[in-house]
Amino acid sequence: MTREIKRMAVVGVGVMGTGIAQIAAQAGVEVMLFDNREGAAQTALENLQQTLDKLVAKGKIAASDAQATLERLHVAGALTDLSDVDMVVEAIVERLDAKQALLAQLEAVVRDDCILATNTSSLSVTSIARECRKPERVAGFHFFNPVPLMKVVEVIDGLASDPRVGDSLQALAARMGHRGIRAKDTPGFIINHAGRAYSTEALQILKEGVTEPAEIDRILREGLGFRMGPLELFDLTALDVSHPVIESIYNQFYQEPRYRPAALTRQMLEAGYVGRKVGRGFYRYANGQMVDVPQPQPVPVVEAMPPVWLGSENDADRTSLSALLERLGAQVEQGSMPSDAALCLLAPYGVDATRAAQRFGVDPTRTVCIDPLLDCMRYRTLMLTPVTGTDMRQAAHALLSRDGVGVSVINDSVGFVAQRVLAMIVNLAGDIVQQRIASVEDLNEGVRRGLGYPQGPLAWGDSVGAQHLLTILERMTELTGDPRYRPGPWLRRRAALGLSLCHPEPTLT
Repeated sequence: MTREIKRMAVVGVGVMGTGIAQIAAQAGVEVMLFDNREGAAQTALENLQQTLDKLVAKGKIAASDAQATLERLHVAGALTDLSDVDMVVEAIVERLDAKQALLAQLEAVVRDDCILATNTSSLSVTSIARECRKPERVAGFHFFNPVPLMKVVEVIDGLASDPRVGDSLQALAARMGHRGIRAKDTPGFIINHAGRAYSTEALQILKEGVTEPAEIDRILREGLGFRMGPLELFDLTALDVSHPVIESIYNQFYQEPRYRPAALTRQMLEAGYVGRKVGRGFYRYANGQMVDVPQPQPVPVVEAMPPVWLGSENDADRTSLSALLERLGAQVEQGSMPSDAALCLLAPYGVDATRAAQRFGVDPTRTVCIDPLLDCMRYRTLMLTPVTGTDMRQAAHALLSRDGVGVSVINDSVGFVAQRVLAMIVNLAGDIVQQRIASVEDLNEGVRRGLGYPQGPLAWGDSVGAQHLLTILERMTELTGDPRYRPGPWLRRRAALGLSLCHPEPTLT
């Protein structure tokens, strides 16, 4: 089963199947196309020819390479035409019964050493292989759309899978120019599993009334460097796809609080407000484009600026924030406690502004918090207590906007927005490797490629600092009592020992 794949078949030639066929043929593999829909395989072949022609026209590939690729693509008239292939990839409808039935049909046709790979995104590979005569030859081979551009594929070992099958799939992935990342057969595998923290925590922040969808998206996009905010991403993928996945993973993990769905998205789904494709989701759209694009919060005009007293938890934050305030022209007070006229600017981790005011012993009506986790030369988030005076809010907003860097002002929240989202992402990533679902390297690389995060989660955690993230999670757990924020053992142990979050567990053999 570890021999080189020279001849393969793709069954189900929709968008995913066609993409898989394209990159395989471009890599020198003979590919048979089959679909039980009349004429679908021939249409897929014609579409692939058009795609190759466009690549030639754009100078992406040579005309000779396009012709050679096309000659490796063949239409199969029946499943029996697949009798001599080395591997079959199924990319049919995402239904367990349909996939099980197809594999049973294939086993009656293909050789005993033929690998059967499933492109399932959410079903258990073990369950798909359950009725097979030779379940050891079945494994997951989960690509992402668009296949030619998303250079990552999850290679999933079911409980019965022969590890050599996964080895062969990883070798094929590399040949096709994709990174194969190895996963255990668990809900969401690696990439969809790791992505739960980003989306579900954003929904929790929205539920708490911390700020509006546009500000959540703006903070995470501009402040942390995500390509899209989580709520605009929901609108792109559509809630009729995303919400059932959230519910499925939550239930498959037996109601683990970290994956808890939100009532809001269920209500939106019931109302038909599923996103861009219908013109309404978290935002409104016309002809696929957002209308009434949310603008940044207006910067207030403040004639007389109060002095600023800075409260920070460590010397590094104090040094950087003091330098920022001086550049902005603030009058910074140096005493151990603020004067009666001062704006109290605090830089806490994990707590809300109310608790921060108590910790620093300052007047909550004059308190505004700034998120020290964000690079304040890139973006800034200010947080108010429930009683912060309008004059102090406006002064803080105006002051921190003087150099043109964007500012979002939010209501009281444990961990601001960026802190809690990033801490949840890193904590969940640690749990994934702790459970041996994936290696540190595969997790980091898979999430970076598959979800477009600026860094792999555990590498990102190292750049922030494990102890900072642990502090954020411990304080959020204490203040909310919600077990969703409890720190996992991977993060806790490495923070305690001063280790990198990418430091693997020892090998016991």
